Amino acid sequence: MKKYDVLIVGLGPTGGTLANLLALHGFSILIVEKEKSFYPLPRAVHFDDEIMRVFQTIGITKKFLKHTIINKGTKFVNSKNKEVLDWPRPRAVTENGWYPSYRFHQPDLERKLRGRLKDFRKVVIMQNTEVMKLKASKDIVKVSLKNFKNKKINEVVSKYVVGCDGARSTVREQIGSKFKNLGFTQKWAVVDLILKKEKKELPDRTIQYSNPKRPATYCRNVGKRRRWEFAIRNNESEKQVMSNSYIWNFLKPWLKPKDAVMERKTIYTFQSAISMKWNKGRVFLAGDAAHLMPPFMGQGMCAGIRDVSNLAWKIAHCLKNEHSEKLLNTYQSERFSNVKEYIKTTVKMGEFVNAVGTSNITGKVSSSPDGQKSMKSIKPKLGKGLGKIKDKFRGKIFPQFLNNGNNLDVKFSKKPLLLLSSKYKKSLPKKINFYKNKSNKKLSKFFENTNCEGFIIRPDRFILASIKNSKDVEILKKENLRLLV
Repeated sequence: MKKYDVLIVGLGPTGGTLANLLALHGFSILIVEKEKSFYPLPRAVHFDDEIMRVFQTIGITKKFLKHTIINKGTKFVNSKNKEVLDWPRPRAVTENGWYPSYRFHQPDLERKLRGRLKDFRKVVIMQNTEVMKLKASKDIVKVSLKNFKNKKINEVVSKYVVGCDGARSTVREQIGSKFKNLGFTQKWAVVDLILKKEKKELPDRTIQYSNPKRPATYCRNVGKRRRWEFAIRNNESEKQVMSNSYIWNFLKPWLKPKDAVMERKTIYTFQSAISMKWNKGRVFLAGDAAHLMPPFMGQGMCAGIRDVSNLAWKIAHCLKNEHSEKLLNTYQSERFSNVKEYIKTTVKMGEFVNAVGTSNITGKVSSSPDGQKSMKSIKPKLGKGLGKIKDKFRGKIFPQFLNNGNNLDVKFSKKPLLLLSSKYKKSLPKKINFYKNKSNKKLSKFFENTNCEGFIIRPDRFILASIKNSKDVEILKKENLRLLV
């Protein structure tokens, strides 16, 4: 019976990212994918600066960047095509070292993730294979796998299993977890097209059409790709909506059949839901297997990648050291409230698009003197987990400062923990990586502005704790660092 450190179910962006993050540590990984071949058509089309920072850690940004475009933001218009709300995405690098918002073609990302996995000899991919049964014990998980081609059932053993297998997750079913509905369920048609030639009259940003008669979304995607999404009315059948004539009639204000090739058409049920149990022992859920949200904020894939960025370093620590149930239990407690905030905001945005909600989508809507409303992006903190709650910096992502043209993370991309401090190096364990704040002017300024002597930075780049004095150091050594070094 073959043995692995981690078995990952599903090789979409979430599973592919997790596999790469764990492979950086040299672990043996088995990836099980139900589909027999690579899916070549568009699905997810947006990610943000925080996610690009994860891709930076993996080492795919240089190759992947040329397949992306910077997203200029979203405008909301009413039935008369009058702007009622703007969600701008500034064309400037953020504290994460990247632009705040990108558009991409999912197959391009998956190729880069899979291509990077080829660099790791201990990674095995089984496609056309399904998980049939999980049997967990205290130390291992036995997994029964069925190959669709030869119908054979094989058993493997893994120290950990992570279900990145989507909304219909087999792993979620196996651990007896269920979704809790968070109040938004609608059927929408999604149509992807490739322009035959450029049409400058089409918007260069996302447009949300807040029209009660036909809520709709337009997305400016990479290259000549464009996407329209529209709500399906109660009196419309799926067969009716999916007919080419019906779709082209809907697209008539923007395109004619001679202008573009229809690449993909499908119907999605936009949902808001969250699993109440994200793990059972050594078996975990991530991405759509753990939560679902409508696409209005473009945060569905982002949330999954945040999940595995949080989980990967914790599993890595437990594989290199002693298994820590306490550490792994912080996965759900930290991620649950964060992703729930994104879901709640997305639902409010969906209500606004349907013209039945409030304009105060995030609580950060401001008005200019001429009455123009503008919205800011949300950045929720991690939920209760590692570190003291009273520390106002705990759970916030640490900025990636530029130094001599290089992003700070480059120095630590494979390291288990970062210490940024100028005063307490000798007081902390040698395993912690040390970087003097004086080596970076922007970093020194940050210390000065926050009135801190140092920060303990987790491998996922979130702040574990701030250091203001020697008392803080002793508390960290006693309560937190023993879990991490």
